[in-house]
Amino acid sequence: MTTNTTARLNDVDIEAVGRLTQAIEADPDRAATTWKATVEWEGGFRSRAKVREFDPIPSDEPAGLGGTDTAPNPVEQLLAALGNCLAVGYAANLTAAGIEIRDLRIDLEGDLDLHTFLGLAPGNAGYSQIRATVHLDADAEPEKLAEIHEKVVSTSPVGHTLSRPVPLRVDLA
Repeated sequence: MTTNTTARLNDVDIEAVGRLTQAIEADPDRAATTWKATVEWEGGFRSRAKVREFDPIPSDEPAGLGGTDTAPNPVEQLLAALGNCLAVGYAANLTAAGIEIRDLRIDLEGDLDLHTFLGLAPGNAGYSQIRATVHLDADAEPEKLAEIHEKVVSTSPVGHTLSRPVPLRVDLA
């Protein structure tokens, strides 16, 4: 049995990403993917999302919104999804450029008016604006970090999903 002792920059398997890129270049149809989740209600405002074979992801509402505050609520999870997606982008792009990440933190916040959600007024029940601030300490010149930042923002799947209309169909079975 052999053990892979190759050091990985930023703990990223960039070779796996490279193999995927090459496979998609060779067969563009492989780029079309479908992702799935199943959510089961647990009572009150509590539910759990099941994704692949991972432990369920809990969801609840704060006490002020009628929940029991046992987990992040869906709009908080949406912010977290964007932050996680951006973090993946920074890790992948900085690693591909040979740049060590010393520290990466992304602070996110969004503005949400509860009138529509509570049925008090028609309008937008979702965020009116989302802001993310990236705190990045990496072994590179500011110009290079700015270039990578632009690439990360412009290629984020979650960022793209949030920044444009996406067809949504919700069926009752």
